[in-house]
Amino acid sequence: MLKVFLVLFLALIPVSSACASNHLRVLSYNVWYGFTKVPERKKNFLEWMETQNPDIVSLQELNGYTADRLEADAARWGHAHSAILKEDGFPTGITSRFPIKEVRRFREGFHHGLLRARIKGIYYYVIHLHPSNWEIRGREADLVLADIAELPKGSLVALVGDFNTLSTTDQRHYVKTSLEPFFAARDIKYKEKNLRDGKFDYSVIRKFTAAGLIDLEHSKRKSGYFFTGSFPTKIKKPGDHGEARRLDYVFASPSLAKRVTRAEIIADDTTWTLSDHLPIVVEITHKQRPKDDK
Repeated sequence: MLKVFLVLFLALIPVSSACASNHLRVLSYNVWYGFTKVPERKKNFLEWMETQNPDIVSLQELNGYTADRLEADAARWGHAHSAILKEDGFPTGITSRFPIKEVRRFREGFHHGLLRARIKGIYYYVIHLHPSNWEIRGREADLVLADIAELPKGSLVALVGDFNTLSTTDQRHYVKTSLEPFFAARDIKYKEKNLRDGKFDYSVIRKFTAAGLIDLEHSKRKSGYFFTGSFPTKIKKPGDHGEARRLDYVFASPSLAKRVTRAEIIADDTTWTLSDHLPIVVEITHKQRPKDDK
């Protein structure tokens, strides 16, 4: 009887400590084809997620996932709530320690689709923009911004995920790379549109910053910052994937950004070999919200 009590008590500790905390820990991860390419890494991923104690998780590339499978994985890291965009192609999903409300799924006009949900008074957009066409990414960005404009005035907003594009804030890290020739070759070989008139396209990220949204990871960089990018990692996969670049972001409305205490790409011995993207973690000081957001 005592053993059963201890097991139950220990199982409740992560949830209790998270609920008692005045911080929300948000994690974003592109998990490369839902681990269908490297199924042996799924166990390591689940074990790593358990150590992160996240409150909200945004996931991209949930290939092969169903709503039930996402629910089962979410339970491993202590989340009783989850939502998936779709069950075909490249789904996105969100899991949470807290109830997920106002779930909306957008397919029209998006290459992969868009998932939106409200959690603890914050509207989360799970982002996965077109992988190889800057013009389509721009149209997708316009659709995201149009939806944000329809939210109640003063809404707290977070855009979390894989934007598949570059930011001028990282421009100096790309100057001495061979990324432009790399993308130029892809554009010719695969008829893609990575470059704009032979140069990097920064217009998509500019749309979000022009709308007043804050690039959280960039805003929290400290002196001595070392650029790792968020893609590619050190896993072995066929083909040439170019040099390090940042494709994964978290943007927030200004009022929400003021409450962010931490935002960084997690580059450690484990994450370098779990997926082809590195995850992002953001920590937010949360205030008490209305009863239905608890």
